[in-house]
Amino acid sequence: MPDYPVPRIFHMMAKPTGPRCNINCSYCYYLEKDALYPREKKFRMSRDVLDAYIRQMIDAATGARQNEVLFAWHGGEPMLAGLDFYRKAVVLQHKYAPSGMQVLNTMQTNATLINEDWARFLAEHDFLMGVSVDGPRAVHDRYRLDRAGRPTFTTTLHGLDLLLTHGVEVNLLTVVHRHNAGKARAMYRFLRGLGTAHLQFIPIVERATEGGKLAAAPQVDMDPANAVTPWSVSPRAYGKFLCDIFDMWFRKDVGRLHIQYFEEMLGTYLGRPASLCIYAETCGNALVMEHNGDVYACDHFVYPEFRQGNIKRTSLATLARRPEMQQFGQNKKASLTKQCRTCTFRLACNGGCPKHRFLTARDGEPGQSYFCESYTMFFRHAGERLGQMAALLRQRRPASDIYRGR
Repeated sequence: MPDYPVPRIFHMMAKPTGPRCNINCSYCYYLEKDALYPREKKFRMSRDVLDAYIRQMIDAATGARQNEVLFAWHGGEPMLAGLDFYRKAVVLQHKYAPSGMQVLNTMQTNATLINEDWARFLAEHDFLMGVSVDGPRAVHDRYRLDRAGRPTFTTTLHGLDLLLTHGVEVNLLTVVHRHNAGKARAMYRFLRGLGTAHLQFIPIVERATEGGKLAAAPQVDMDPANAVTPWSVSPRAYGKFLCDIFDMWFRKDVGRLHIQYFEEMLGTYLGRPASLCIYAETCGNALVMEHNGDVYACDHFVYPEFRQGNIKRTSLATLARRPEMQQFGQNKKASLTKQCRTCTFRLACNGGCPKHRFLTARDGEPGQSYFCESYTMFFRHAGERLGQMAALLRQRRPASDIYRGR
């Protein structure tokens, strides 16, 4: 048994190839993170870092008296690490996991590298795969091109088909940007026809400096000259997108299609704590580990100021409970604007992600969420129906009973 006190449960996103990716999405905020490691050439997790990561994650779960441990592989493109890397990872997981502990693996991928060997391996070891698809061909290929400028839609869907053919569980992740936000109905019809019952919609907003580089998070750089990038979705467009998607989902797909945001908000109406850090009252439990073992406070805060240490020198459980991490998490609640604190819908969004708090509130106070208007639009539009579904669930009836009597 590890000799540290029981830590808070934390989530770790591991980046085995750092920011390296085989495609060059225009809106990707992570590709430029290679500047943190100017002497690095390979960006590949070594065997000793992999071993330490898996052992320490399992030790932390054991110390927290959890009966399961989750390994989340991300990037860049995590499949660039190669199939043998994940074969070794699975062997190490079996080596270190005590009897009775369930080991889970998830991976976020663009799916362009998936072949029969990959699909068989992922199915055999029950990986949950997140596949990035931004919509029909023209929409997907607007920003998701490979490094030679070629479209990726065909190879992505081929990889997705291989996964589904082999019985791999798949979530679709769709970035909502300026080009696809106004196409909600076409997007929904397309995505629901791809053969998976799980959808995630992630709005993209980034700011750029006058020199064209992406700006840092507001807590690092509050330069008012920074403007949102051309691909960033506007708050009103994202709000309307959510409303349109909800209307189509509510009409016939409740209980059949699982949309992460709607289920998260339904949980809020049931009085449950947020499962996603974006909507939680505090954060600080979703860390990121780079290829070399460096740990950062959050995927959106991979900046030198938020580096917590390295797992080769300090255990993950110790890094996760550092006072700096505790303060980072509490700052989310402490920095809410007065407009947020007095908002009818505060408990549903809690001011959103701190990275997006770069607008000013109605009274001029800085630190208002860029997506405040989006969330407000959605809650006013869908709140009554979410409440009706929540009432059914409290009666231990399925939310799909909302269709009875129509």
